[in-house]
Amino acid sequence: MVDAFLDARRNGHSLPGFPGEIPDDLVAAYAVQDAAIAQWPDTLVGWKVGYIAPEKRDASGDERLLGPVFRNRLQRADAATEFHVFEGGFGAIEAEFVLRLDADAPVDKIDWTPDEAAALPSTLFIGMEVASSPLATINQLGPRVVVSDFGNNNGLIVGGEIADWATLDEATLTAESWIDDARVGTGGATTLPGGLRAAFAFALSRSARRGRPLKAGELIATGNATGIHDILPGQRARVVFPSHGELMLTARAAAPQPEESAA
Repeated sequence: MVDAFLDARRNGHSLPGFPGEIPDDLVAAYAVQDAAIAQWPDTLVGWKVGYIAPEKRDASGDERLLGPVFRNRLQRADAATEFHVFEGGFGAIEAEFVLRLDADAPVDKIDWTPDEAAALPSTLFIGMEVASSPLATINQLGPRVVVSDFGNNNGLIVGGEIADWATLDEATLTAESWIDDARVGTGGATTLPGGLRAAFAFALSRSARRGRPLKAGELIATGNATGIHDILPGQRARVVFPSHGELMLTARAAAPQPEESAA
């Protein structure tokens, strides 16, 4: 399973179906993800948070999930013009509010409340997640499959800073998403239950329980602010954050990747 996903990602290929048995629960799915992270020749720089609909949750009770973000798929908006999705697989964009930790999380703390998370030094940015997998049915098959393939992530674009985020009313942090000339979604930081603080608290808690307490400099994409919007190679994505900026890039088909060693 791990080898099939990694081979498809390295070569820019799609997969006709899930390559093996779907993990029994999220614990098993994270074990698959950890094995894939260990074999992927790149440096981990952060995590995407995804929301799990109530009817798709398992006995863990987790209402969100995590997927890794790697250095060779992290881009700065002022220099980025394109991103890559798997042709024949799944490809979408998500407007994101992205947090950067400015201090290490305490290594012995495994449970975080939203208010505790907001008090941890961090900086907020506007951004866009590239949600893409070689498996076209990844979201239909559910969170155990999403977790197994890097959380359905193939990149993160980070834009300008939103100052003093923890003092703001999250309802004022709005966003809209466009594909080509069509507006495909509107929303903001409160689109998902609990908003930024709940997503941040989940990332801190789940990472600590996995033995991966978050470190200064790591990025957290807090969840789709306007929805999940399918995109094809050649289409143009634009995400707008009123009063804070916008990002505009073009989707391209994923191509084979050169070998790269983790630093």
